[in-house]
Amino acid sequence: MNNPGFSSSAEKLVLIVDDDKEVMDMLEMVVSREGFRVETAEDGLAAQQKARALLPDIIILDLMLPRSGGFETLNALQADETEEIPVIVVTGRQMDRSTSEMISQQPNVREFMQKPIKPEVLAARMHQLLRTRPAKNP
Repeated sequence: MNNPGFSSSAEKLVLIVDDDKEVMDMLEMVVSREGFRVETAEDGLAAQQKARALLPDIIILDLMLPRSGGFETLNALQADETEEIPVIVVTGRQMDRSTSEMISQQPNVREFMQKPIKPEVLAARMHQLLRTRPAKNP
């Protein structure tokens, strides 16, 4: 029985942007396990290109990226057809309160998470933002 207003996670595309292969693999595993479709990008320019080409339902964006950092990428994603895509910002860098608040106040940022990411917290937040139900476990 479907709950009105909720959709299947299989209908949603998540773009994961991180240049750290281990973090990327972990994020991809979490997102896939929840039933979402996954695309990845390893730098800011690739993220911007993929976001415009694919129009994902949500973006998980690391701030420390080569070829256009996370801040620049975040700003670029606010400029056109990608401006409504919700972004979960992740970072391994310690930030002072004013910097993290500045990032959190960007119009497309829905969540700000410090690494290491807790998979269950990320999964729950993605489902909440996308109004999806978790995939059934076998």
